[in-house]
Parts: sequence; structure tokens; C-alpha cells
Amino acid sequence: MDACGADDVLSGLPWLPVSISGCRLLGKSWFGETAYRVLLTDMQGVWEEKMAAADIQRRAQELNRRLRASVTAFFSHLREVAQPCLSGGGGRAQVSLTRQEDGAVSMRLKSELAGLPFYWEFHCSPAPGALVCAQLARPLLVMSRLLQRQVEQLAALLARKDEEIQDYRENGATLSRERLQTAAFQEDAFRNDFMAENLPLLWSELSDAQGFNPDLQKLYTAAIACRAAPKRKLSEEDQHVATEPAANSSPDVVSADSDPAEDGNQDQRSPVEISGPATQQPVPSEHAQRPSSKPKKKKVGLFR
Repeated sequence: MDACGADDVLSGLPWLPVSISGCRLLGKSWFGETAYRVLLTDMQGVWEEKMAAADIQRRAQELNRRLRASVTAFFSHLREVAQPCLSGGGGRAQVSLTRQEDGAVSMRLKSELAGLPFYWEFHCSPAPGALVCAQLARPLLVMSRLLQRQVEQLAALLARKDEEIQDYRENGATLSRERLQTAAFQEDAFRNDFMAENLPLLWSELSDAQGFNPDLQKLYTAAIACRAAPKRKLSEEDQHVATEPAANSSPDVVSADSDPAEDGNQDQRSPVEISGPATQQPVPSEHAQRPSSKPKKKKVGLFR
């Protein structure tokens, strides 16, 4: 895999909490057949190292003069013992971290290969600004905006729910269980109280680079995957249908089992699956469209 391919693979990986020598970091790592790429950050700096086969062979011989093996054998063992350490899963190797005076970071790894000690050192230099923006800044801004929109939609939904509940009450409905009584949602008050309570805690958590929990890791991966996927362009007919849908027609849907080649407008890459409520509504049957001869009583759920 070339450098561009390695960058694409690394971009799609989430940041994982890593603890080395008592230092709490976030890390990304990719190991190919005879090459690797490592990214580390403590939220104060970002470091990287990328190594190809020739460089790996040279460093392995410098650090392990008693061992004689091909680069494939060296690298296979290195991948086996280093990947768990750089993925937050621990591992059987001993790893120590040292900060250099020039701003670089080095990690020394010790394990055993064929009954002999095996040593390796990762020499991570400060990452360029473009890499930091691509791997951290831009994805985090997209995630932040996405979560903000989610909050806005949830606040609007709560406001509509309050109107619905008020309508029930005005029509004589009462709660069957008083403990379910809630006050009307006040967005500004809720936002102010939430920020005052949570911001100090979040700053404390992020100071040790451990704020990337599994939910944020999934959100980061989804944001990167969405950026990498080509944007589907609507034809004039698609745009007409999207803006003025026919009353008795339903949008075309390609099932997960269908062949993408059968639809010329279908993206050839796998779509991103996003959990959420489905937007497609089933076409009502002829029987369902017939007006009922008798009015039905409205169900009020928790109300009576």
C-alpha cells in the first residue's frame, strides 16, 4: 500500500485512549505487511512516525544485533506485540515513553523473539499542521456541528411534545401516575444549567486526553467515512421528485441485497448506515384510505 492509501486507512480509524508510562494519550496506528504509521496526541501536541520496509530492517538490526531474520519476520513480531499497546489493550510487551528535548517523543518496546530479547523504538516527531487539521480539527468541528443540530432538533421535538401534553390537559386528560409529571421544557434555562454543570468536568477529562469514549469514536468514524464517500448528484428528475413528490408514488429504494449495477444512480461504494428513524413512509392501502363509518376515540397513552 502506498503513502496515500495508508493515509486513507489511518483517517478512517478512531482515536483510542492509550496509557504508556503513566502518560495518558490518544493514539492511531496502522500496520501493513512491512510498513506502519503511528499518531499520538496528549491534547497539547501531536506526533507521528511512518516507516517502510527498508527503514524497519535497518532499525531492527541496529537494536537487535544478535538476531538475524528477514524484515518480514521482524515486522510480523513487531505488529503482534505493538498493536495491542497502541490500541489501548495492553499486551505482553514492556513499553516506556520518553519526551525529547527537541519536542519529539520516543517509545521503547521490549519483548522476546525466538527466545532472545527483541527491542524496538518508535521515534515520533511533531506532526505538521495539515495533518493535525485533517486528523483532529476538521473531524471534531464536523462532530460538534452535528451534535449541535441534534440538540436543536431534540429541543424542537420537546417543545412540540409539551404542546401535545397541554392539549391533552385542556381536553380533560389527567396523569394516571403523578410521579410522571414533568415541567415544561425551557431551552435557555436547560442550556445554561447544563453548561455550568458539565463544562468544568469536561475540561478536566480532556486535559488527560481520555475524553474520546466509544460513542465519540463511532461518531468520528462516521464523520470521516461520510467525507470520504463521493457525493451523490441528483438528476433533474430526482430533484423534481424530491421537491414535488407525487401523491400516489413512493421513492425508489434499493435494498441491501440488490446489485448496485442495476441502478445507474446508485453509488458504487457501500453507503454509510446511520441509526435513526426511517424517513420512508409506506403507501397506505386502499382499505386504509376508506373513511371509517364510526369515529374512533383518541388514545391518550399515559393519560385517562
